[in-house]
Amino acid sequence: MPYTDPTFLASCRTGTRLLHDARHRTEHGETSDAIFPTSGFVYDSAEQAEATFEGTIQHLQYSRYGNPTVDALQDRLALLEGAEACQTTSTGMGAVSCALLAHLKAGDRIVASSALFGSTHWLLDSLLPSYGIETVMIDGTNPAAWEEALSRPAKAVLIETPSNPMLDVLDIRHIATLAHKAGALFMVDNVFATPVGQKPLELGADVVIYSCTKHIDGQGRVMGGAILGSQKWITETLQPFVRNTGNTLSPFNAWVLSKGLETLQLRVEAMARNAARIADVLGDLPGITAVRYPGRKDHPQAKLAHTQMSNGGTLIAFTVANGKKGAFACLNAFQLIAISNNLGDARSLATHPATTTHRKLTQEQRNALGITDGSIRFSVGLEDAEDLIADIRRGAEAALRAGR
Repeated sequence: MPYTDPTFLASCRTGTRLLHDARHRTEHGETSDAIFPTSGFVYDSAEQAEATFEGTIQHLQYSRYGNPTVDALQDRLALLEGAEACQTTSTGMGAVSCALLAHLKAGDRIVASSALFGSTHWLLDSLLPSYGIETVMIDGTNPAAWEEALSRPAKAVLIETPSNPMLDVLDIRHIATLAHKAGALFMVDNVFATPVGQKPLELGADVVIYSCTKHIDGQGRVMGGAILGSQKWITETLQPFVRNTGNTLSPFNAWVLSKGLETLQLRVEAMARNAARIADVLGDLPGITAVRYPGRKDHPQAKLAHTQMSNGGTLIAFTVANGKKGAFACLNAFQLIAISNNLGDARSLATHPATTTHRKLTQEQRNALGITDGSIRFSVGLEDAEDLIADIRRGAEAALRAGR
């Protein structure tokens, strides 16, 4: 039975729903979610097994197809996002690849922003064309580029906003209108904004994608992905692909992610406050030559970010003096901020995109995205903001010294 009446919960605010939504008690009445670490399920009879496989009755058959712990997480994510349905996957890239490969076939056309995570860029630039799928990648911040690219039919549109790693903010409403006119399913990777910071479905998106490894877990423990959309698309298009290709989230990881959801809003809002404070200081530090944060007035899409995001987010992109030499010196000087290509963690993390997450892009491609040898992506954690500012000051000073 549910913990709390779903009709009542629908009137509650996000913080409350993250604690109570879509939770299922067993007959034991546990206060915490139960874990069902089982690969399969038994039947009362051969007839029941047959009916289960025929789909004429509802009964769990195999954890690749469904598991109570995973189902509970999917229900909670769908309620949080305002989606009809959710399908989880083993990783965030599993979510991106499943969403694309389940929907596209040879001869189809996809239009995407070129500002994408490195592995997503590889999917569009290398894998999909090898399957006979036409891929068009454009400057996602240029409205005219979208109008031109979607002036003819497309099967899908994919964007990240804010983008990885330079935090471009794309106009979800405008792109949604053009995508739908072109007959495309509009997919938004919402990892950087998080489900409490931006609601793509309310802005016109059809599908929302997450790496649950990031903020939803938020403590660097497990991997997972999620795809949210209409019941029809999830059930008829996505589920058969996920179930039969085996990109399955484990019950243990689902349980950890469910626990992460309980504190998601608290963590994200505190991290965003830290990020806003730090971003305001960064621009005045010697050794730092550029700062990008959607909450700053000098961000190229600051007004747009204000209309579609509830805060500036938890990530900052900044550039230090003296290129790669300066960036490495900066990262190596940090005492609190760890060097890691993960993000969305309770602990602050930083990485050098040109040599890690986006190293497989050509120099020309990185230049087009604004990724320089001095660029650093900073995932702001829950430490005291003043301690983080002191750490960045150490890094900025080291970057300056690297040029001497």
